[in-house]
Amino acid sequence: AFNLLTAFAIAACQAPATQPSNETVSTAAADHADCRTIQHAMGATEMCGQPQRVVVLGPFLLEPLLTLNIQPVGYGDHVEFHQGDYTDPSQQIPYLGNRITQPIANVGSAYTPSAEAILKLQPDVILGFEGNDYETLSKIAPTVLLEDRFDAEQNLRTIAQAVNGTEQAEQLLMQTQQQVTAARETFASLVATHPKVVLLSSSELRDIRLANPNEPCGTLIQALGFQFVLPPRVNKDKTSAYTPISLETLPQLNEADLVILLGHNFSDLEQLDSIERFEAQQLSKLKQAWEENAIAQSLDASQAGRVYFIPIYLCRGLPGPIGTELYLEELKEQLLAPK
Repeated sequence: AFNLLTAFAIAACQAPATQPSNETVSTAAADHADCRTIQHAMGATEMCGQPQRVVVLGPFLLEPLLTLNIQPVGYGDHVEFHQGDYTDPSQQIPYLGNRITQPIANVGSAYTPSAEAILKLQPDVILGFEGNDYETLSKIAPTVLLEDRFDAEQNLRTIAQAVNGTEQAEQLLMQTQQQVTAARETFASLVATHPKVVLLSSSELRDIRLANPNEPCGTLIQALGFQFVLPPRVNKDKTSAYTPISLETLPQLNEADLVILLGHNFSDLEQLDSIERFEAQQLSKLKQAWEENAIAQSLDASQAGRVYFIPIYLCRGLPGPIGTELYLEELKEQLLAPK
């Protein structure tokens, strides 16, 4: 199951277009005086005016687009939760669908979208990531491919430049920083009494991974003032984002005051008929497995009732402003609840 999760970050490198620094002039441009060159993973793309028809591939790009108040005409998801067009986005696109105000087309998988479906939409711009087939997509419309899906600030700035919303992007980044600063004050009393945290990821305890403090789900925890507990000989600056550990390793982390489990479960999606069921499924098996496991229950944090479950989708699938807000809301609701 974790392989499905990490598919958010995995994309085979595609051959660049014949000219990596290809400059494509937007066919939708009405005002050629308002032109800009967007630097991205595959070179440079020239855009003019305000794009009206945007196709976006992946939730981590849909997120910043929506924060800029741009509604897409087509979308390709990482998690194939819904088949067919998004006629009711609020029930068909996890966590972001309620921000989409009109039906939009489904262009297939974010990794291997349907060129035919995209072509039918006649987009002004296509937003994707480095693993997408730039040569094919750029023949359909001006295409901007982002290099690092976890670099939320840079991605927001790049997308904002493409859709002519640079000033708005800077305001959004400032607002997000203010939210985090305010949250640090909100969590100050808890950090003072229970500062040490273990951050884990799993689906149902058969694939436990230790989250690195420097990856997206960990950086916010650090920003709130918490200290990470790591096993002996684990160097946070030299390990991967998610390091596999065994259940038997958990007692080595027992000094933690809090345990936060980032849950995920992307199996049997075709059996789900609503976003609510999708969101509940992310955590249900993990919660049950933790409650039934003797080693997990032996930890001091378990005994004190300080184990918390949060969908990893919020911080790993949505590393930008919307995900940060949702992640903070979950942390506040759970960690600050009266004991």
